[in-house]
Amino acid sequence: MTTTDRPPLVAVTGASGHLGATVVRALLARGDRVRALILGDDDLGLASLPIERIAGSVTDPAAVSRLVDGVDRLYHLAALISIDPADDARVHATNVGGARTVVAACRAAGTPRLVHVSSIHALSSAPEDRPVTEDRPLAEGPGLPAYDASKAAAERLVRDAIADGLDAVILNPTGIIGPDDLRPSHMGEALLRMATGRMPALVSGAFDWVDARDVAAGILAAADRAPAGSRYLLGGHRASVAELAALADRATGRHHRRVVLPMWMARAAAPGAVLLARRLGQRPLFSPGSLHALRHHREVSHALAERELGYRPRPLAETVADTIASFIRDGRIPGPAPGGR
Repeated sequence: MTTTDRPPLVAVTGASGHLGATVVRALLARGDRVRALILGDDDLGLASLPIERIAGSVTDPAAVSRLVDGVDRLYHLAALISIDPADDARVHATNVGGARTVVAACRAAGTPRLVHVSSIHALSSAPEDRPVTEDRPLAEGPGLPAYDASKAAAERLVRDAIADGLDAVILNPTGIIGPDDLRPSHMGEALLRMATGRMPALVSGAFDWVDARDVAAGILAAADRAPAGSRYLLGGHRASVAELAALADRATGRHHRRVVLPMWMARAAAPGAVLLARRLGQRPLFSPGSLHALRHHREVSHALAERELGYRPRPLAETVADTIASFIRDGRIPGPAPGGR
């Protein structure tokens, strides 16, 4: 095989996260060679995969330069997601500093294309009575959760680089859930607790949820076909937290009694819930930041991705069932109850 016949060499930041590992598997499945940036020994989700590993942080210019050396494309997925206010400074440093480092490295190396995975949280939720589409401005102003502000600032850096000639595309997924969530992610942990009856109180909010596998397919399609400078929303289906819990019950064949707290009550209790989680050494599952998400971005349109990328998010019930099935395979929750799904 000649050099020109070799499969593309692509780089991925955030490769050991839930979405990152899903993207890596999709890239390998189609024959790409993958080089992944790994923080420390955090190889979870990538064990035994035939990839090249580069040790380092996304905020380390030397590590990112090694990552992009000679690659055909960089998929930038690295981000710190936290709803704990104690992590605000780290969230900004990772998400904004990482984007700055990645953009600089791509420019210096002449990387043919940067695929920047942003978030629906980077976009303003106003006006609330109209669907969020690709022309929605970036979020700004006082009162924004740190994660939202950091993703907006990171996307602004990429947009500035695009205006200066960088070939990049931007993807904005909504709330990601799905199987093979090994860490697990914040929402993966919430589903685990729902499925095992360890979440007796829910919140009355809702959000747009999307399967990690569908987001990965949308990312690859945009990387291959989208014009430079374009942006696509990768959404799924809006559902309340109570509806997610009901889908988890259906997948396990077990019914758990739960109370649904009104939003005003949840907001009043959120600061105390964060403090309690810290004292117990647990990750908080609701906080002022997460409740902000459940009150905003009420309708998200992925029509542009459907038209131009062939994007088709699967039914939410299938996503939840597959996620629960993967938790059962991993031994993290018991198998379905007799007579269950």
